[in-house]
Amino acid sequence: MRRRAFLLASGALAAAPLARAGRVEYPAVLPRRLVFPRDHGAHPEFRSEWWYVTGWLDGPSGFQVTFFRARPGFESENPSSFSPRQIVLAHAALSDPGRGRLLHDQKAARAALGLAGADEDTTRVWVDDWRLELSESVYRARIAAREFELDLNLAADGPLLLQGDSGFSRKGRRPEEASYYYSRAQLAVRGRVNGRPASGIAWLDHEWSSAYLAPEAAGWDWCGINLASGGALMAFRMRAKTGGVHYAGGTLRSADGGLRRFAPHEIALEPLRTWRSPRTGVEYPVAMRVGVGGEEWRLEPLMDDQELDARASAGTIYWEGAVRALRDGREVGRGYLELTGYWKPMKL
Repeated sequence: MRRRAFLLASGALAAAPLARAGRVEYPAVLPRRLVFPRDHGAHPEFRSEWWYVTGWLDGPSGFQVTFFRARPGFESENPSSFSPRQIVLAHAALSDPGRGRLLHDQKAARAALGLAGADEDTTRVWVDDWRLELSESVYRARIAAREFELDLNLAADGPLLLQGDSGFSRKGRRPEEASYYYSRAQLAVRGRVNGRPASGIAWLDHEWSSAYLAPEAAGWDWCGINLASGGALMAFRMRAKTGGVHYAGGTLRSADGGLRRFAPHEIALEPLRTWRSPRTGVEYPVAMRVGVGGEEWRLEPLMDDQELDARASAGTIYWEGAVRALRDGREVGRGYLELTGYWKPMKL
């Protein structure tokens, strides 16, 4: 999975017999200062990691490009390159109202023989010919999917947005339920979609963890919104299996760089309207009221059908969609809403 949605049902790729396999001890996520450019790269000792790009293109349409790195729970002493010490998964999607449904594709491979991998010194992650690479301050995403092609440059001119406590983001009540997490908002997009010129605005999340989801949590709701003022909003809630909220958090950055971080009791995500998938029967709250620190926005989807069936790679089904942020009926921002754990509770 976002984060956010691969959450490591990728056991099928790691199911080959292992010689003298030993259980992996993942490092704990502890408060520390993130260091760049090193922390733009991969952190292979941790259990899970993702580089998550979502954005709006003029038209309008939405797009998603996500790369996940997973370290299996058992590691073999076999020195063979085929031993699955790391697995890389990728999801890509295009939300086109003209098509009326989400176009999406997925890939997965062991990080071996150059077929897939994630560099440690900067953002460079790939599966086959799908790639996301950072050069100076520009990310390039290249995706050749079955029904669409993306070749996009994303310029990161603004400052990093460190989530939580300077990049240490709590995800639950236990000390180990946390991640390292930063965002890059207001990315200027230029490139081509299906060979045609495209432009827009995007959001990137980079997050890594060893214990992202508490055992009491069923999944999460998350949004990342580029505000028309030049600001940025991130909010999430971990939903409890028994109902209600297990944990929550959020950040609001103003156009002048002022930053406000919010405690769980200051975050509210309230479903306003649901949509049921005609393919899977799963019902999602595709319209949301988001409240942080006394301010409120209404999120409305670009289109309802933005469900991503990732059972072939990540073993889950989730909703990841382009949304408009409204105030008093007026659009004040654009971004993405992610809804996981509505098909089945997420499992690490």
